[in-house]
Amino acid sequence: MNSKPLILPDPTNPKLTRQLTGLDQDGTSQNLHVIEERPLTIFLNQQEIITAMTIGDHPDYLAIGFLLNQKMLLESDEIRKIDYDEYLETIVIRTTRETSYEEKLQKKIRTSGCAVGTVFGDIFDNLDTIKLSKVKVKTSWLYSLSKEINTIPSLYLTAGAIHGTVICKGSTPLVYMEDVGRHNAVDKISGWMFVNKINPSDKILYTTGRLTSEMVIKTALMGISTLVSRSGFTAWGVEIANQIGMTLIGRLRGKRFICLAGEDRLVRDVDPQKISDERKKNQRKASND
Repeated sequence: MNSKPLILPDPTNPKLTRQLTGLDQDGTSQNLHVIEERPLTIFLNQQEIITAMTIGDHPDYLAIGFLLNQKMLLESDEIRKIDYDEYLETIVIRTTRETSYEEKLQKKIRTSGCAVGTVFGDIFDNLDTIKLSKVKVKTSWLYSLSKEINTIPSLYLTAGAIHGTVICKGSTPLVYMEDVGRHNAVDKISGWMFVNKINPSDKILYTTGRLTSEMVIKTALMGISTLVSRSGFTAWGVEIANQIGMTLIGRLRGKRFICLAGEDRLVRDVDPQKISDERKKNQRKASND
């Protein structure tokens, strides 16, 4: 049996959802949990970088991960202080290295991500310099992860309207983050890995969101060579994955999945016919895809 992940979603946290009352199709009053959404303005030292829409948990991991994945915070950087003000909805990451990104901030790109995803133009530069480990991925791990992750208590099961991302080693989920934007959930994972000095080379990143160019590049910048989703692909995401040597697997549901990049690193160690079909399980309300 897999060990319990170090960090799990907390659907009981009253700050993350709100109960509202509405009328259903029959005019009957219904109580419904809905996700809270709030702004978080991220500063790097004295410079305002961006305002992200988020559920508000783990603001330190979100800010650090975002800055890392935009190449504003370096792996070699030392964070000397983090100032978070919940009332002002701001967080300041202070490093020993002096930073200035005026030119970079002029090159914002609105992404296909929900919750107003933003990346900066040079994130697409130098893709040919990315070197990922060529680790094998067992299909038994994928089936085990799909079943376990889809049954973990989560904000999605409570309220929907949210994405989840899980960092895994083999068939074991390590940390499960959620947010209104799939990019935010990935950034939280990245921040957690940086703070805890986690080796990415043997890890798998699982996401409920689409496998877009942004998701592939962020995963690659984290040093993770396998990206898995229960959702689908974009053509550019697949093209980049093939270019940088990433294993890209989508539409993972029950016994079914599609691998569009890195097939040579897939180890088919279990008969899919022996895996139960979960299409009618998992108690999912409505797809976020």
